[in-house]
Amino acid sequence: MTEPRYPLLGLNRHRMEIDGEGVTTLVAGAGCPLSCAYCINKSILRQAPNYVTPRELYEKVRVDDLYFRATGGGLCFGGGEALLHLDFYGALRPLCPDWRFTAESCLNLPSALVARAVGIFDAFIVDVKTLDQELALHGPGDGAAAGESDASGPASPAGAHPGPGSADSRLQRRFGSGQDRGRAAGSGLSRH
Repeated sequence: MTEPRYPLLGLNRHRMEIDGEGVTTLVAGAGCPLSCAYCINKSILRQAPNYVTPRELYEKVRVDDLYFRATGGGLCFGGGEALLHLDFYGALRPLCPDWRFTAESCLNLPSALVARAVGIFDAFIVDVKTLDQELALHGPGDGAAAGESDASGPASPAGAHPGPGSADSRLQRRFGSGQDRGRAAGSGLSRH
């Protein structure tokens, strides 16, 4: 059997209270089943990944073993869709059994993959994109036809309140004005 490889795009070390409990390292990987118009990782997801084995990734991140074990932290897999690489995580897990594994996922995958992931990950950060189909297809602010914005910038003055039917207005109704928006790591699922 061929050893699984992970499409590594980058590492971000010493993250606290961003990706779950304790000190974490964000492991960004390629691949996503979605193609969101408003994706914040679009540019990084276009990069060519560096494929690594479980041992190679472990060697890159083990320098933080003491931080992970002392704080209950570990690795948070995100970037693209974390649950696309379950064979890799299954092979990595025995190398670092004391570390917390967190997956950032949109859960837009077959339920069998999600069920399998529950046995590998300690926690999930679920990224609900939107419940608005038009917003999902076109993204916020992509309403040039409605006069909301175009390539030259916003159609309304800075600070102006968006109209009731605008994408920005729909975002505010669903997610608040921005002042009360925060990353809800506590909204994830946990197997513990």
